[in-house]
Amino acid sequence: MGDLGDEPWTMVQKKGNQFVVNDKPFYVNGFNTYWLMVFAVDPSTRGKVSEVFQQAASVGLTVCRTWAFNDGQWRALQKSPSVYDEEVFKALDFVLSEARKYKIRLILSLSNNWEGYGGKAQYVKWGKEAGLNLTSDDDFFSHPTLRSYYKANVKTVLNRVNTFTNITYKEDPTIFAWELMNEPRCTSDPTGDKLQSWIQEMTVYVKSMDPKHLLEIGLEGFYGPSTPDKVKFNPNTYAQQVGTDFIRNHLALGVDFASVHIYADSWISQSITDAHLDFTKSWMQAHIEDSENYLGMPVVFGEFGVSSKDNGYNSSFRDTLISTVYKILLNSTKKGGSGAGSLLWQLFPDGADYMDDGYAIVLSKSPSTSNVIALQSTRLMMFNSMCAWNCRWSCHKKHPLDAFLFHDDL
Repeated sequence: MGDLGDEPWTMVQKKGNQFVVNDKPFYVNGFNTYWLMVFAVDPSTRGKVSEVFQQAASVGLTVCRTWAFNDGQWRALQKSPSVYDEEVFKALDFVLSEARKYKIRLILSLSNNWEGYGGKAQYVKWGKEAGLNLTSDDDFFSHPTLRSYYKANVKTVLNRVNTFTNITYKEDPTIFAWELMNEPRCTSDPTGDKLQSWIQEMTVYVKSMDPKHLLEIGLEGFYGPSTPDKVKFNPNTYAQQVGTDFIRNHLALGVDFASVHIYADSWISQSITDAHLDFTKSWMQAHIEDSENYLGMPVVFGEFGVSSKDNGYNSSFRDTLISTVYKILLNSTKKGGSGAGSLLWQLFPDGADYMDDGYAIVLSKSPSTSNVIALQSTRLMMFNSMCAWNCRWSCHKKHPLDAFLFHDDL
């Protein structure tokens, strides 16, 4: 295959419904490790950041999604609105510089729907401390002062100059994309209007400051009121009442690709059954087709996994679930479709078990899972390297690699 490592380190872009780097396709096999910045603050745990990147690179993973926020909590990056801890910012600088060493690109999430690491609840708390009359955490999306807090934070992060590389974040090709928020929901407004307004304002704001990087919302992928014929794909009826709307949200100006999460075990049943696999297939297929037919953009399955705490869990089922996700993406790749990649939730180095929420994969302790991941990475790498963009998948020539790339038996 030759050495792909000599290519210039340039921004990921998109053409139609594929990602491209240096005008070649870039299909993603990646992972989540959300706590990298916090671990990088402390010299005693900083090495874990390098470890997880090294281990991910060893199985060919090329993209990591991680938090670029920590609001008002332990080791906070943003201690209060627009007040930052420089040591924590330097830790985030370190994460970026290490990722580059291992040729891993980062999706950086800018806030959280949930209370971990602060999130919208912390912004509301700050608003109340400033004397605002706020009644719900969802006021984060609608109150002009809280919107201004969020925008000021985005501006600070995007314009940060990395103390290790001297590169401004908004100019750094190590960053694959910005994510507005991890799993935004606005349950107080099932119509979706409140969240849609916030998305439209923030995508335009981010793009006005940084037109070079890709941008995504961070959604879980639930279908909403704008597509009543699609809600049958949701895992349950509650999903259409949380104020999100997959197609409408992603049509907002400035959104470059779609994000979807897959958690059959928390959405359907915490007991492992084949229904998890059936849901995963239909959920993915629906979103790939909609990304092609309605959105005209790539879709990344930004979180997926299965918890070892589930009833009936075993590592064999985990491998089957991961293989199912990978196979559906390969089938899309083969047709030049919108299925652009996936990010496992979540990869851990040795010795971080106390952070495990049940979903952690430690590669050194999971040889069969490592093999599944490495095989997908190899297939995608071969596809990325042998396929020039201008071919547009129209040649239909049989290639000796076809049997390896698209063999049914993952």
